[in-house]
Amino acid sequence: MHKDPRLLHTRRFLPMFVTQFFGALNDNIYKQALLLVITYGWISQQSAAVSTLNNLAALLFILPYFIFSATAGQIADKYERSQLIRGIKILEIIIMLIGSAGFILGQLWLLLIALFLMGTHSTFFGPIKYAILPEILKPQELMSGNALFQSGTSIAILLGMIIGGAVISASQGNMLWISLTVVMVACLGYFSSRFILQQKVASPDIHVDWNFFRTSWQTLKYAKSLPLIFCILLGNSWYWFYGATYLTQIPQLTQQHLHASENVVSLLLTLFSVGIGIGSLLCRRMGGSEVNIKMVPFGAIGLTFFALYLAASLMFVPERSGALLGFSDMFTHGWAYYHVMLAVALLGISGGFYIVPLYAMMQAYSPRSHRARVVAANNILNAVFMVSSAIFSIFILSMLQIDIKILFVITALLSAIFTVWLLFKIKPMLKNTPGCLED
Repeated sequence: MHKDPRLLHTRRFLPMFVTQFFGALNDNIYKQALLLVITYGWISQQSAAVSTLNNLAALLFILPYFIFSATAGQIADKYERSQLIRGIKILEIIIMLIGSAGFILGQLWLLLIALFLMGTHSTFFGPIKYAILPEILKPQELMSGNALFQSGTSIAILLGMIIGGAVISASQGNMLWISLTVVMVACLGYFSSRFILQQKVASPDIHVDWNFFRTSWQTLKYAKSLPLIFCILLGNSWYWFYGATYLTQIPQLTQQHLHASENVVSLLLTLFSVGIGIGSLLCRRMGGSEVNIKMVPFGAIGLTFFALYLAASLMFVPERSGALLGFSDMFTHGWAYYHVMLAVALLGISGGFYIVPLYAMMQAYSPRSHRARVVAANNILNAVFMVSSAIFSIFILSMLQIDIKILFVITALLSAIFTVWLLFKIKPMLKNTPGCLED
């Protein structure tokens, strides 16, 4: 990893990295705080089951990706990207003020509106950040840059979940502190965006089509015309289906199966996020600096095997009643808790092995003039898969009343089937595609 620290010292990479970091940090502070106030009853207007509200929240955050991604990709290709980022960061501050009003007033509908708007904010930021990387990095830096981006995002997710959980837990119902936190982080994100270098405009002559649904169809149709790219996008999107299925259930899993507190939710999410960061960096070290797919099968095997390991570990957690277990209790109440924590961490490491090469390949093999729109197509498919994950989880857990362990097993087996199909499709295409696509 000897080249990676130099990237973090460069003006072309560092401000973009920090801006992305604060964006991911704030997303997760807000989402984690919202999930916890729903799960542990800090919002009194709840009329639906906790599992339904948690999966509804996940769906509302993802829905904008489905609606707005194609238009966001056109805008990112048509206009100068550093100015776009600064405008998006101002929008984030406004959204966090709306979310703060929801926390302070105890209004769930305001919190859910802000969550939807944060999803919209991330939808417009996504095509810009991934289209910028191939512009500001040299070809041999692309794997390192993506590894750093994924690792930084994992750390931001980790810190966001810790901060969100810690602030909610420490404030004991005083929502002023979480409100101040999310607004402050949004302001830091805007400040860092001021240092992003001006970028070349990729396609200044394109016409932005504001018919979201027609544009989405055209964007997907274009991605479908590039068979290798489309398969890579499907691989990325499966990862988000898989990750959303697991991460959304962790608060409920912690409360109902581990009989543990909010701090343990943060602990499990921390282990998962640290695992992704470690996996991302190990993927770069073991896979080399050239863009390649060779670490993806190892990640896919881990995503299946360690999910089954997690489900099996949960079967041995003893039944409990009384006070909820705390952070330190996870290390003193039996070996079953160690296995749960280890399984979650190994799932994260496997995810890093799986996703870093696919994102680097998406950037490397996309035509430069359409790169942001390819990322937009990726985001649309991600949204479809993640919305499907929320619906799938609601159906399994709420309608069929099936245990979370069985949900994990089903998802693991589906992952194995999907990845075998994906690798058989991609490998022959790579042999016939010697390098990055040109315009």
